[in-house]
Amino acid sequence: MSHLRSVIPQHIGIVACSAEGAALCYRTICAEGATLLGPHAHPELSMHTHSLAEYVKCLDRGDWQGVGELMLSSANKLAKSGAAFLICPDNTIHQALPYIEQQSPLPWLHIADVVAAQAVERGFRCVGLTGTRWLVESEVYPERLIARGLTYVRPNTTEREDINRIIMSELVNGVFMPEAITYFQRVIGRMKDAGCDAVVLGCTEIPLIMNDSNSPLPTLDSTRLLAHAALRRAVLYAATGE
Repeated sequence: MSHLRSVIPQHIGIVACSAEGAALCYRTICAEGATLLGPHAHPELSMHTHSLAEYVKCLDRGDWQGVGELMLSSANKLAKSGAAFLICPDNTIHQALPYIEQQSPLPWLHIADVVAAQAVERGFRCVGLTGTRWLVESEVYPERLIARGLTYVRPNTTEREDINRIIMSELVNGVFMPEAITYFQRVIGRMKDAGCDAVVLGCTEIPLIMNDSNSPLPTLDSTRLLAHAALRRAVLYAATGE
């Protein structure tokens, strides 16, 4: 990879939603840029986010067009800042991407595509889904998993509500409780018993408390996988045009 150290990588635009997941994605890109570009090096990054409260208002009333408009507003600002492509370190609001993708000034790297591709690469066949209630009840992941020949297990109704509460009341606020880890372990253990061979950490804050060392199943860390994919795209596209 030493030949990549002279490459000027593409400028990455981050359409953020919640702070903790966006910060983890940002830090990962910056910290791991050195593996491709040399000491202390990483692609140029710009990030924009509207208030999380504005997103939550839309989510609570099921206004996905409204969610999309917030994303598009960020996208336009990031395009003006010079970004070459966009990522969104928030799984839930990807449900709104189809509403605005054709109007977007820049292409998007879809988080569920990145995770599904990694699941196939690692040889998994059935994955458990974790994330907000809005995400796990959506088709954001099922569509992309099925397209790659994978199956999945969703949390049950009680698990969806409990996980949603943990995410929205604790994790997005930087509150990490031992009880939350225990609960996720129990849910993931049930998914293992149901035949899953991996679990998608489908909220970008979940990797702040769950990982391969404490999960009953191998984890697919959506936050870091998106960061890695964005880093590769920024560097390798600049080097090869592909």
